[in-house]
Amino acid sequence: MIRVAVDALGGDRDPEEIVAGAASAASAEIQPVLFGPAGLESHGLPLVEAPESIEMDDHAVEAVRSKADSSLVRAVRAVAEGDADAVVSAGNTGAMLAASLLHIRRLPGVHRPGIAVVIPTLRGPSVLIDAGANADARPEHLVQFAHMGAVFAEEILGISEPEVRLLSIGEEAEKGSQLTIEAHELLQASSLRFGGNTEGRTILEGDADVLVADGFSGNVALKTLEGTVRSLLASLRDELDSSLRGKLGGLLIRPAARRVRSRLDPETYGGGYLLGLRGLVVIAHGSSSRIAIKNAIELAARGVDHRVVERLGERLSPGVLASARSTTPTAER
Repeated sequence: MIRVAVDALGGDRDPEEIVAGAASAASAEIQPVLFGPAGLESHGLPLVEAPESIEMDDHAVEAVRSKADSSLVRAVRAVAEGDADAVVSAGNTGAMLAASLLHIRRLPGVHRPGIAVVIPTLRGPSVLIDAGANADARPEHLVQFAHMGAVFAEEILGISEPEVRLLSIGEEAEKGSQLTIEAHELLQASSLRFGGNTEGRTILEGDADVLVADGFSGNVALKTLEGTVRSLLASLRDELDSSLRGKLGGLLIRPAARRVRSRLDPETYGGGYLLGLRGLVVIAHGSSSRIAIKNAIELAARGVDHRVVERLGERLSPGVLASARSTTPTAER
């Protein structure tokens, strides 16, 4: 049975919402373990007492150090100490990153972990990495992110020989910042199936199986996509409700609209992997509902079942990393 540590106090919603999501994810194969205060209604799930909580506006590193008994830190430590196979939290992303680096630690040779999230596209799901773990990055970091994203695409999405593309302001190799220009050169020389640059306007068209970016650009792209999809769906709903003709038309398109909404809804996958660590960490959205928490726990279990961490360790071999470092002029900055 796969044991998933769940931070019951993380996120913007009441703990009851997280507990309900964890309870619905429980099965013969998955055992969610809650981390939260004594007396929390656990719906029959195991509860590890963790009286403190890390708030969304807490300073990440300071909170992790000063709140060792917080639900977030205790849940992360459960993975580090072998008491859980994976951890899920919808709490402070910076604190999850800090706690994971402190307790779980990076895989040998990994420069920085990256957040990998699933992007729904017209051609099927693809992977965006890094979606926010690193606001600043070097070219060799993006090469590692590309390898991490390729493993994600192969193991979780079932994509054979995924194509990798680099997020930039133009398709030409010479376009973009110095970071993207140098990363393009490294990716082209790598063992990956690199398809060149791609622009933000084609993300939802599915040009790439794996879309690589620094954490700043990746997070901006992700939040822009989420906001655009949410606004479009809300506008369509308002328009259909504005008149009798619209309501009649809405009845006809309702099945198709539900399928589109399900495909585009960020809660469908529930969260993203923080890849590059010695253990499996899933970061869920702060506003996650019980449905998103359930899906995040199941995503964590799939990662354990498919040995994502072990596959990353094999892919990010010393030879690959040494090659990335030796061919970039910025590696020693």
